[in-house]
Amino acid sequence: MPQPTQAAPLLAQQLADYLRCWPSEAETVQSFRALLNEPQDPFLRERLQGHFTGAAWLVSADGARILLTHHRKLERWLQLGGHADGDRDMAQVALKEAQEESGLPGLSVDADAIFDLDRHWIPERKDVPGHWHYDVRYVVRAGSDENYSVSDESHDLAWRPIAEVAQDPDESLSRMARKWLGTVRAA
Repeated sequence: MPQPTQAAPLLAQQLADYLRCWPSEAETVQSFRALLNEPQDPFLRERLQGHFTGAAWLVSADGARILLTHHRKLERWLQLGGHADGDRDMAQVALKEAQEESGLPGLSVDADAIFDLDRHWIPERKDVPGHWHYDVRYVVRAGSDENYSVSDESHDLAWRPIAEVAQDPDESLSRMARKWLGTVRAA
């Protein structure tokens, strides 16, 4: 059996912790573990069979709203995030992407715990064939300044009430909103 990618023990531990919290997602966790154990570096976008991406569930300071991007390439409203590009600390990838895509100051990762996992297909675009993204998502908190700036990667950004996102037809977004609402109510 191949050894986990060098410097990936943190992600391996986070996946184990996530599985304990969300045992119903065992099949998803197993697919992420399988990718982590691949001999070709899964933290590089050049691995076109599939690779890790990091994303931010970027919540307002009061925890009631989420910042979404109208993604320029995918033409959909999504959470902020992007490629690991060799970085094996996926929480830092999520934080970096949130900072770059929103321009918001004072962002922080809520905990080094995975909030959600999502494997989704990215369609072929120009010279890049279609491939899988293994998206590792973390809660990122905004500070008091919520005045974002729109990056070149987005058509627009918008703060949306999380309760509204829980009804979104995009299962990936609505699942995260339901998780968040369940966590906030349980706290």
